[in-house]
Amino acid sequence: MVKGISRQVVVVRSLDTKLFEQAIFLIRDGALPRQGVTEEDILKEANAAADTYLQTRLDKPSAVSPWRSALWAAAGALATGLAWLATVLF
Repeated sequence: MVKGISRQVVVVRSLDTKLFEQAIFLIRDGALPRQGVTEEDILKEANAAADTYLQTRLDKPSAVSPWRSALWAAAGALATGLAWLATVLF
């Protein structure tokens, strides 16, 4: 149980996607007391952050290619086979 922690959050609900229900943003300490920050500003920044994240994830190809995964699987199988062979022979 955590005591003495209180955080303010912004919950952005999505109406136009089948995959996500909502995004939750934690507001930095001291961000709200600044003058000139309205709820509308906070929501705009939260939506912009979500859009930026999605665009970078959709534009970037997958970091792990299928060939790389297959190579690691084959290397693991080879290592297992060699370990088994060593235990049988010795």
